[in-house]
Amino acid sequence: MLNVNETTYDVPADVVDAIAKEVRSAAETLNRYPDREFSGLRHKLAAYLTRESGADLDARQIWAGNGSNEVMQHILQAFAGPGRSVMSFPPTYSMYPLYARGVYSDYIAGTRSKDFTQDPGDVAAQIREHRPHVVILCSPNNPTGTSLGLDVVEAAYEAALESDTMVVVDEAYGEFRQPGTRSALTMLAGRPRLIVTRTMSKAFALAGGRLGYLAAAPAVTDALRLVRLPYHLSAITQAAATAALDHAETLMANVQRIKVQRDRLVAELAAMGLSPYPSDANFVLFGGLQDAHAAWQHLLDDGILIREVAIEGHLRVTAGTEPETTDFLNSLRSYLNG
Repeated sequence: MLNVNETTYDVPADVVDAIAKEVRSAAETLNRYPDREFSGLRHKLAAYLTRESGADLDARQIWAGNGSNEVMQHILQAFAGPGRSVMSFPPTYSMYPLYARGVYSDYIAGTRSKDFTQDPGDVAAQIREHRPHVVILCSPNNPTGTSLGLDVVEAAYEAALESDTMVVVDEAYGEFRQPGTRSALTMLAGRPRLIVTRTMSKAFALAGGRLGYLAAAPAVTDALRLVRLPYHLSAITQAAATAALDHAETLMANVQRIKVQRDRLVAELAAMGLSPYPSDANFVLFGGLQDAHAAWQHLLDDGILIREVAIEGHLRVTAGTEPETTDFLNSLRSYLNG
């Protein structure tokens, strides 16, 4: 399956063993409630983000939930809600309007340029026009794979200050960004209305573990405590995430292998005469198809599932293992030559 942007490499055996050991230890005390502040996990997440991005973060700035879905829900429960509005910029992650609807907020769909990039002045102008209570910037963006320059985030933040808007930068695919692409985590200092979200579902191969998290000013994490359910992170979840963080170097080796296949996809799709978009994620959006659904069906008939997107002539494919990528490219080439 190359349709949901999972890490297609299996969890390495030593990481599996470490997770099993931590989970077994946690199981010995399952008669007790978990640490509701998930203190140990927050310290490890802060240390990891500091190493990964170069930002100077501490545990007070970290919040986590059962996947990015719950983290985003917490943000909107705290800062949006009835009579308020949430803005993002389609085509982007399809859950954003649903998150807004879930807290009875109005959803505002911003616009992008024709190549799906975002211009600092245009983003700022749209925020000033609509004055949303929360604006979500997705970087790298799903489904396009494009990252935002920090000049876009800066422009959005300055505009947002005029309407007391919270700015959320969703970096679910942050670890896959190209060399030289900086994380918005480096902008957190002195910006109390900026939130950067991450997940362990992608780079850490922990999609089944359900651990999303964010970094922000301590006042933001204090606000999120007011809306979370008691003991929302189980002891098992905390144990599994902690073990994975202890083996971040091993897991990031797979990230590098995926990036090689991602870049291979861009090069070979272009050689086929298609139009792949530069990607900072673990997937590639490509256009130039006369009949995208027919291409998708051909791939499916060959046992390869990728994602249909609501963009005419386009499909999105996850970067898989080398054999998976080869099978996809061969099948698509067969379709185009047929």
